[in-house]
Amino acid sequence: MADKKKRTPIAVWIVMILIVGGLLGFGTGGFSGSVQRIGTAGSKDISIASYQNALNEQLRAIEAQVGSRVTFQQAQSMGLDRSVLSQVVTQRTLDNEAAELGLSVGDARVRDEVLRNPAFQSLSGSFDREAYASALRRVGLTEKDYETSIRDDMTRTLLQGAVVGGIPAAPVYADTIATFLGETRNIVTAPVTADQLTTPVPGPTDADLKTFYDENPDMFTAPEVRKITYALLTPDMLADKVTVDDAQVQDLYDQRIDTFRQPERRLVERLVFATEEDAAAAKAELDAGATTFDDLVSARGLAMADVDLGDVAVGDLGAAGEPVFAAATGDTVGPLDSDLGPALFRVNAVLAAEETSFEEAAPELRDELATTQARRVIQTDAETINDLIAGGATLDDLAERTDLELGTMDFTADSTDGPAAYEAFRTAAAAATEGAYPTLVNLDDGGIFALRLDSVTPPAVEPLDQVRDRLEAAWRAAAEKTAVLARAEEIAATVAADTDLTTLGLTPTVSDNLTRGSFVADTPQDFMTTVFEMQPAETRALPTETGAIIVRLNAVTPADLSSERLTAQASDITQQASAGIAQDIFDAYAEAIRARTDVVIDQSAVNAVNAQLQ
Repeated sequence: MADKKKRTPIAVWIVMILIVGGLLGFGTGGFSGSVQRIGTAGSKDISIASYQNALNEQLRAIEAQVGSRVTFQQAQSMGLDRSVLSQVVTQRTLDNEAAELGLSVGDARVRDEVLRNPAFQSLSGSFDREAYASALRRVGLTEKDYETSIRDDMTRTLLQGAVVGGIPAAPVYADTIATFLGETRNIVTAPVTADQLTTPVPGPTDADLKTFYDENPDMFTAPEVRKITYALLTPDMLADKVTVDDAQVQDLYDQRIDTFRQPERRLVERLVFATEEDAAAAKAELDAGATTFDDLVSARGLAMADVDLGDVAVGDLGAAGEPVFAAATGDTVGPLDSDLGPALFRVNAVLAAEETSFEEAAPELRDELATTQARRVIQTDAETINDLIAGGATLDDLAERTDLELGTMDFTADSTDGPAAYEAFRTAAAAATEGAYPTLVNLDDGGIFALRLDSVTPPAVEPLDQVRDRLEAAWRAAAEKTAVLARAEEIAATVAADTDLTTLGLTPTVSDNLTRGSFVADTPQDFMTTVFEMQPAETRALPTETGAIIVRLNAVTPADLSSERLTAQASDITQQASAGIAQDIFDAYAEAIRARTDVVIDQSAVNAVNAQLQ
């Protein structure tokens, strides 16, 4: 029912708590024994526990959705506390309405609900009263409180069923939507390019360029330029100053000897049989040419991926290693013993042994060790540099007294060269303010930097003379695009229902059975909307990124509501529409009930609950 979508029954909540091994939220221990509610809705108390539990439940739901911890302060900034309070109040006004109507469920149904809860069952599956009492103690509930909450949940469901139970299905609505979505179109399209122009586009006059320049200032606006002075130190800058012992290089080489000395290997497939006789019979068929290795694999109901061992060394194959490594590429050998039983092995490739000598590997290993050592030096020096900055040192001072190197750059949002290759630098440069004290920032590769914003040149339209080449190129592109579209419109005007577009010098593409959601490459945005607006045999010319396109509607096919796909779609639409209508009706009913129910909220109690969650 719709109301169940808006809350998790407290029984389910308890099960979740037992699974994770404890209460995720907070109890009511911080309140005095006399304060047990945050307000009333008619004759019904709104308990502190119900508000707390709902808050914790929603908070965990948000954390699960975003994949990280969310503090209560963050949740409050999103309005979570107000939303939860409204939800709890609405539930209690419905409980009050049910009570006034004399609507409730019997003790037997409450008892059955408790007994069915697996959180309260022993290992044998029977109800365990001690587990029941223990679970309730963990969440600060008495048996009476819990059983009352179950009764309220079930009664609220009954109330909702009474309100929305008689809502009819919506088949006409569903059929209308399915008909709309199920229609298809057959079209033919043909691109029109500058090659179809009968006359070349004339060059621009000075007046043309000036008009285009004035009408398109964004195309000729230089971006904001931030003059940045920085002090930078990266491991690569320090690596040449770091001493690496030959013994360290040798140790690293020895640690990675398996990488530098690769034994001879084979790409092998293995097909295992139940008995050696079966394997021998299969090998005989192979040798006779009566079957292939691939066919043997398929006959066993296996895919080639199931028998692929990848690249293996001789020792990986046990007793089968020597015979397999003696075979040539493409050979199948066996039967041979394997850890899974008798098998046939096919050799797909021979991979020769590879060895990189210490002398060959040493330069790369030495650079790696130097870079690693440089990172350690930088992180050690960072403490001293931070102390210098705290003492008022400028970037120039840092460059004189440390290994940091001074530099400047004109930084824009598109900068990626030099230190701007680092995301951390780009972020800091974009956020810097004039006159701010420098801050040491870490880079992903272990480097550090600090920067200063010297000045900001705001975006400005560049003078026409400075952008004349770009301006003329942009004008020509726009003029050609306009001319191509005009030519496409001329051609479209001559196209009839039976016109072969190839006779017009075009390259047509036929696309049939297109729905409103179909995609056709190299067409403008909202192309399918345009197609579905067209009449049979109608032809239109549309602009594209590269020129224009001619489209003719060849046929309109109405939706076949008797088809399996549209029948299922109409059924889904009916269910969704009915559920949506039911939810809307019940929401309206709940709002009306709440509006005429006397609700009193103790804001101090609400604030106290919120304070415990800070």
